[in-house]
Parts: sequence; structure tokens; C-alpha cells
Amino acid sequence: MRTPPVTELTDRARDIFRAVVDGYLASGQPVGSKTLALSGIGLSPASIRSVLGELEALGLLAAPHTSAGRLPTERGLRLFVDGMMQAHEPTPEERAAIETEVERHGPVEEALAATTAALSGLSACAGLVMVPKRELVLRSIGFVPLSPGRALAVLVGEDGSVENRVVTLPAGVPPSALVEAGNFMSATLAGLTLAEARARIDRELADGRAAIDAAARTLVERGLAVWSEDGDRRPVLIVRGQGRLIDAAAAADLDRVRDLLDDLEGKQEIAGLLDSARGGDATRIFIGAETNLFSLSGSSVIARPFRGRDGRLVGVVGVIGPVRLNYARVVPMVDLTAATLARLMG
Repeated sequence: MRTPPVTELTDRARDIFRAVVDGYLASGQPVGSKTLALSGIGLSPASIRSVLGELEALGLLAAPHTSAGRLPTERGLRLFVDGMMQAHEPTPEERAAIETEVERHGPVEEALAATTAALSGLSACAGLVMVPKRELVLRSIGFVPLSPGRALAVLVGEDGSVENRVVTLPAGVPPSALVEAGNFMSATLAGLTLAEARARIDRELADGRAAIDAAARTLVERGLAVWSEDGDRRPVLIVRGQGRLIDAAAAADLDRVRDLLDDLEGKQEIAGLLDSARGGDATRIFIGAETNLFSLSGSSVIARPFRGRDGRLVGVVGVIGPVRLNYARVVPMVDLTAATLARLMG
């Protein structure tokens, strides 16, 4: 069935359709003709029922029960979002709640998680942010002795993040070798990503240009190896606020909610969905079955890509919630979060 454009609806049909959508998004319940008659539309319940029938025939509304009111279908919500929604800009308090999280946290992943949690709290949805496997840029690498045969490799990134890994030492490595290896790596690799650092060290060692002794050379190789081994396992998707998906309205469809939470836990399906929003710069809204993910039927995803100062795509941020979420309020909130993260990651 073809979805009619808003321009093909009469003024009366548009007013009634908007009132049904607004009422449903506010309460999660079907909206009846008597309620609409009391809302100031200026029509009798009989006239309203006639228009509701026309909108139902167009596939924009549905009646869950014979005597119940109407609620918008996913097709109707799409028409509303694309052609009728009037966005509400975030309040100064909402803006501050999101922007403050970026300023408060140092390491990037902590700031991403905190900002996503703030977006979740404000939107009453689960917050999502996806970034590529992080190309950490090195500031320094050092070694701290722990015990005979073990040392702590300490990596400091240019973004202020600090990560530690335990390294097994060859027998007989003197403390001076730890200092020498750390000094060499910091001086040689600062400003490089892990992949670039590994390539440079390989060249330096192969060409014999590394002015370090054999013990320090072994430490350099082991230090880079321990970072490279888990480089592909860095988090790419952060989810916060899953509990907000379980509310009174979800009680009637716990199987769907359980499937959705499983998807959020596994992350693969959600990551694929967010990845489809990477193209272009506009906010994408996926309503119900439009996601083509069975367990997401009955849920909506709002997602927007964000870019750095150089225009390079950095990641995607968004929310997932019930189809009856407040699109007019949440869409600008996602837009604000994307702009805030763009400044953070730029």
C-alpha cells in the first residue's frame, strides 16, 4: 500500500491524525473519538470516527480492538516524522547535561560512555555510540618493574588515556634495560598510531639503526606486541541505559524486550544498524520493522554520524527505544550529542 504524502490529506484529516499521534506518543495508549472531540478539534465524535476510518483505510492508523480508539501504524509514524513533526530544541538544562560530561572526563572512552549515559537519561531510551577501532596516538611508553620476570608496560595516549599491560621479561634483564627501552620507544614512536609504531620499529630493528642493546630490543618487541595483540578488540560500541527499555508499557511484550536486550548485549546487530547510518550527515530514524531486525520490531532507532574538524567520519551516536518515543524532543537531542562528540573527537 502506498503511503500518501501529507499534502494529499485534508486539513481536517491532518489535524485528527496529528492529534492521534500526539496522544499516542504521550500515553502509549490508543486515542478514541471522544477524547479527540474534547481536545478542541471542533468536530463531533461521529465526524471524527468517519475521518479515523479514512485514515485507517490509508494504513496510517490501526484499531487494536473493536471498541478501542486508534493508534498510528509504523507507516503512520513515518509519515508524521517525515512530514509533520516540529522539533523541540533541547532546553539549556538538557544542553548542559550533555556538554558537561564531555568536559568532565579525560580519556576519550570515558567521555563517550558518560555522554551516552547522559543522552540515555534525558531521552528515557538506551543510548548508543559507535566509533571505529580506536587509532590510539602514542605520547609515551614506559616499563615499571613488578617482580622478577614481570614488568608493567604503561602506554600514554595523546588524548590523555593511560593503559597498562603486564609483560613477561626474559631472564636476566637488568632494570637499566627497562629504562632504555622506554626512552627509546617514547622518543621514536611519539605521535604515531600503534600500527605506524610497529612498522617503524620493525624497520629500525631490521636496518640496525636502533641504538639499543639486545635486552632493551627484546623489551621493545614484547612491549609493542602486547599492545598490538588486543588492538582489534578495542570497544567499538558503547551502550548505556538498557534498563530504560523495560517500563510498564513493555510488560505486555516481554519476549520482544528480552530479544532486544540480547541484541544490545551481543552488539553485532546494533553495530550493523548504526553502521548503515554512517553515510551522509543527516539524522536517520528507523521505525519498527524498517530496521529489518526481527527483535527490533516495535522499537525505533535514531542515529546521527559525527565528524572531526577535518570532515573525517568519526562515529555514530543515537538512541533506541519504543516506537512511541517522543521523536520531536529526542531527534534534536541526538543532534546535539553528535555535535558535542564531534568537538570532543575533532
